[in-house]
Amino acid sequence: MPGVRRRPSVLHLSQPVEGGVATVVTDLVAAQRRAGLEVHLGCPPGPLGESARAAGARVHDWPAGRGPGPGLFTEVCRIAGLLDRLRPDLLHLHSAEAGLAGRLAARGRVPTVFQPHAWSFEAVTGTARALALKWERRAARWTGRLLCVSEAERRRGEDAGVLGDWTVVPNGIDLGRYPLDLTTATDSRRTARAALPECAALPPEAPLVVCVGRLSEQKGQDVLLRSWPTVTARHPHALLVLVGDGPAAGTLRAAAPAGVVFAGAVRTVRTWYQAADLVVLPSRWEGMALAPLEAMACGRPVLLTDVAGARECLPNGHAARQLVPADDPFTLGRALGELLAEPRRLVAAGIEARAHVTTNHDVRRSAAEVGDLYRELLRRPHQDRRERLAR
Repeated sequence: MPGVRRRPSVLHLSQPVEGGVATVVTDLVAAQRRAGLEVHLGCPPGPLGESARAAGARVHDWPAGRGPGPGLFTEVCRIAGLLDRLRPDLLHLHSAEAGLAGRLAARGRVPTVFQPHAWSFEAVTGTARALALKWERRAARWTGRLLCVSEAERRRGEDAGVLGDWTVVPNGIDLGRYPLDLTTATDSRRTARAALPECAALPPEAPLVVCVGRLSEQKGQDVLLRSWPTVTARHPHALLVLVGDGPAAGTLRAAAPAGVVFAGAVRTVRTWYQAADLVVLPSRWEGMALAPLEAMACGRPVLLTDVAGARECLPNGHAARQLVPADDPFTLGRALGELLAEPRRLVAAGIEARAHVTTNHDVRRSAAEVGDLYRELLRRPHQDRRERLAR
């Protein structure tokens, strides 16, 4: 009808359908539907599509593999078909595979946001790294905005020669999933442990360390396992639980020392966070991991490796004790042992962590900032985009 303005539409593309990237996409899709946008999502079958559909998005099947391969041409063609059929106002690409296939399909014809969720060139070495760098530098000309989840992620891109327009929006989490009464934090820890069969034989005051993440090279659980004997030398009854599944599961299980339990993939990790004295994430690279934010929302302190986003997600003054170098099992084990030796201090750190996440990492704030970015891109004249393509 004349005079009726169509709602802006956005097409999200994501190859990951589980884990942190999928959670970010799910929360963003839900917020955009509440804001009245027409939201589409292309992704492989899995939990992401189910949750996005429940939030009101139109979900389109986009079978995509992890990393470039013989299926890339088909992936690009499917995206081109979606763009022709849906004609979205914006294209929002999440992580490396969507960033590759989506920009090849669109080539700047649609205002495009690329959100790396950790740079692809950090995950590889040698020739693969050189090719990934070359691609990211070239693809920036087809990108209306490079959206990073931390200042450190942005700096790594710039230092690698990726030139473009940048916006940083720190990751946020849905605090409604992590209700917490800090006056009963100790009771929630006891109740959570009682609900977990893996903790049945754990003495009430024995330290429990939890690591949540995909079992993979990126998340560094192999380094954590190598560090664990240093911890149990000081805390003989301590238990480490790895929550998650992934390609490294078999190798990690074979290498696990005493005092380690594998919980596998779970539908909700909140109970594990609540049961823990300390949550650890020994990643080799990140953009800004969600697991530490979720743990802090549950009032639990974290120990992280000094990768992109880690310093920025910690409360002020916590980095000195709660940040260690990546790929350093001895330093990681020593830091874990020292933190577990001060249970009262851990409780205080958890209270500060909850306040920090509530103030700085509410997903509503993150979604609002992405909405501002969309409006800015939609106001940009078409001439501006043609000049970008001519670079």
